[in-house]
Amino acid sequence: MNIKPNTVVALTYDLHTKKDGEKVFVEKATEENPLIFLFGVGMMLPKFEENLAGLAAGATYDFELVAADAYGEKDSTAITDLPIDMFGDMEKPAIDTILPLQDNQGNQFRARVTAVSETAITVDLNHPMAGQDLHFTGTIIQVREATADELAHGHAHGIDGHAGH
Repeated sequence: MNIKPNTVVALTYDLHTKKDGEKVFVEKATEENPLIFLFGVGMMLPKFEENLAGLAAGATYDFELVAADAYGEKDSTAITDLPIDMFGDMEKPAIDTILPLQDNQGNQFRARVTAVSETAITVDLNHPMAGQDLHFTGTIIQVREATADELAHGHAHGIDGHAGH
């Protein structure tokens, strides 16, 4: 079976980026702990899925997504100062700490601390992978039709379709 909308895909991958022209390892999914997802429902980066469409179990892949097709370019307006009093009695966070934040509409997101002063905490709201090209290599382990439950829930229920929630 080939990868198409409403199929469940299990695959391995190695993800690398580049820093100063050098290849940098980011993360991986193995055969023992594969990435399993429902294809075509918007869970994955669109260009990631586009590069996998039509592949079958056993196929290997090797492709790069430019930053604009991955998590976007870095947005300089997404770096902001939060008043120190917003953090109450909390200890000042260290630089590179990831803070869980929530906006006025209740949307949750994460911000990386880039600076700390007496009056403010500077945070970067960009996705941690923003501005980076992503290089994926891997193997398709399995492709199967999604179950009715998976389609109704909008996500895969494990490699066999019956894993608990």
